[in-house]
Amino acid sequence: MKAVVCKAWGLPDTLVVDDLPDLVPGPGQVAVDVKAAGVNFPDVLIIQGKYQFKPELPFTPGSELSGTVRAVGDGVTAVKPGDRVIAFTSGGAFAQQAVVPQQAIMPMPPGMDFDTAAAVTLTYGTSYHAVVDRAGLQPGETMLVLGAAGGVGLAAIEIGKALGARVIAAASSEEKLAVCREHGADATIDYSKEDLREAIKAATDGKGPDVIYDPVGGEYAEAAFRSIGWRGRYLVIGFANGEIPKLPFNLMLLKGASVVGVFWGEFAKREPAANGKAMRQLMGWMAEGKIRPHISGRYPLEQTAQALNDMAARKVTGKVVITPGA
Repeated sequence: MKAVVCKAWGLPDTLVVDDLPDLVPGPGQVAVDVKAAGVNFPDVLIIQGKYQFKPELPFTPGSELSGTVRAVGDGVTAVKPGDRVIAFTSGGAFAQQAVVPQQAIMPMPPGMDFDTAAAVTLTYGTSYHAVVDRAGLQPGETMLVLGAAGGVGLAAIEIGKALGARVIAAASSEEKLAVCREHGADATIDYSKEDLREAIKAATDGKGPDVIYDPVGGEYAEAAFRSIGWRGRYLVIGFANGEIPKLPFNLMLLKGASVVGVFWGEFAKREPAANGKAMRQLMGWMAEGKIRPHISGRYPLEQTAQALNDMAARKVTGKVVITPGA
């Protein structure tokens, strides 16, 4: 089988596609023929050794996939060969085959296609954990989403709307904001042209948002936090900008506001029952049409480096997927 391999820390162009032996699941493991694998910003960091954890070299990147069960190891009872499944794993998705723990597998809902299934777990899992669990967003509240046209940003917009909140989307171009409106944003801000603080003030009648969802970091973080409403919750999702911002603590005091960290991967590992409940809610909303992943690109396995470069350059709206069989 073919797999993308990271043999040394570096940029996407250092990745290679190798022929490797077929995978055999061990006890409690499931081998999957990968039909689609979601691409996420952490993948860009992991191959450079810049993420929260470092896999041992060499390794195959990619953390979310969909496919059909190829074989099961001893003790696996939840799935059988031929089942269509979704999986979230610590790595190995950018390949024609992957082996994942039984507890990381869930069945694909009837009627769902493989590309959509590969675009659900990380982005929607992260945003649900952030918006529902960490921020406690309530109906009638206002949420500002920075970097709103990305995968987690669009997921946050849809989840906010499903909860009955008003959502303001901020992104760097009118093209990206058009996608945000298609996914339910009530108002938009182009922070490449508009003064962010003035635009937030205008969009919230001077009250500021109750929740700010920030997967970007960098230069807009302090301006956004200075605009937050009383008792606001600022969600720290990630740093796609590449710069980790530093906020003056007096701002939290003056606004009675909270800075809340969001690390979905650790949450899913530490609190699997809570994560399972969240996934069931997300699948229910998907069946109702309240959420729908936006897939803007599909790449064959041989173009994985290009997919990661496009992600790093922030050329992607919503999600892109790798299709190993294409």
